[in-house]
Amino acid sequence: MPKQKTNRSARKRFKLTKSGKVRRYRAFKGHIRQKKSAKRKRALRQPLICAPGDARVAKAMIGHG
Repeated sequence: MPKQKTNRSARKRFKLTKSGKVRRYRAFKGHIRQKKSAKRKRALRQPLICAPGDARVAKAMIGHG
């Protein structure tokens, strides 16, 4: 059976926690920050745990599925 290929873009976007959950960062913080409140921009810095359905797809892409 051939080796499973890792999706390199997914590898840079998702990380696994020690318990095996998938951590991701929030979208919408790349630009146009002037009209976003400071509270909203602070919240965008915090990573999230992926939803179970998304985590299953992300794990498969990063080679742990």
